[in-house]
Amino acid sequence: MRESYKPVYSDEYQNHQIFSELETYIEFYENLSFSILSFATPGLNDILNIDTYLYRSMKSTLHSIQMVLEYGAINDAYSLLRKYYDSVTINIYLILYLEDNSTIENFIVETISDWIKGNKELPSFKEMAKYIKNSNRVSEINQLLDLDKYIKIRDRCNNHTHANSFYIMLLNINDAYVEKRVNLLDQFSHDIRNLFIFHIAYLFFIKDVYMASSDYVDSLDYGLKPEEEMKYWVSPFVQTVFDEVIGKERPDIVDKIKQNTSLNLS
Repeated sequence: MRESYKPVYSDEYQNHQIFSELETYIEFYENLSFSILSFATPGLNDILNIDTYLYRSMKSTLHSIQMVLEYGAINDAYSLLRKYYDSVTINIYLILYLEDNSTIENFIVETISDWIKGNKELPSFKEMAKYIKNSNRVSEINQLLDLDKYIKIRDRCNNHTHANSFYIMLLNINDAYVEKRVNLLDQFSHDIRNLFIFHIAYLFFIKDVYMASSDYVDSLDYGLKPEEEMKYWVSPFVQTVFDEVIGKERPDIVDKIKQNTSLNLS
């Protein structure tokens, strides 16, 4: 008989901050995927903007995390967190690789075009992570992010994905007694917040045009003459996460981003 959906009913668990945080991340990727539709992806002609699909996929993964956490399956949530980590890495790698290899002579980057067509796989996670780490374009943010810390998050995700202990397996049973189950949400919240900041920080360094307000272009579309300053306005939803997520957690990254973007971040 199929088990009905039974969330964990502990008030302390259900009211944990992770659920409101996930709503923030989900809303961010929904808004971002819509706002970048008009940007063409360099090095490809198969698709208008590949990133909009990646962000929609990330939104779905985060929504899945939300549902399994509500059910109490922390083990599965970490497996999905690894998928989110993979998606973030793929997105950063693709932006860097396509812009590094797209030229007038090499208008189509065949390796990525073949991946879109299903004819070829992307490099391994380790190879993509190494490419990002070695990119001069993000060397400053690499130093601030302390990439070794993210290896520990990856290890935690892998431990849950492969059920590397009996205790970890128990975390997938929502009515099994696990001491301090709520405390595990604190760790999960910390891990996913760090990965979200990781992603946004890189985007500001390699694709800050994605973070810009659409007011300038919208004015042109309506036949109006926009003020030059409007080019540097930030989308309100971006400013919100910049203040409420990155600003509260990593003011050092806030300072570094402000030094390296032309956008008027408050």
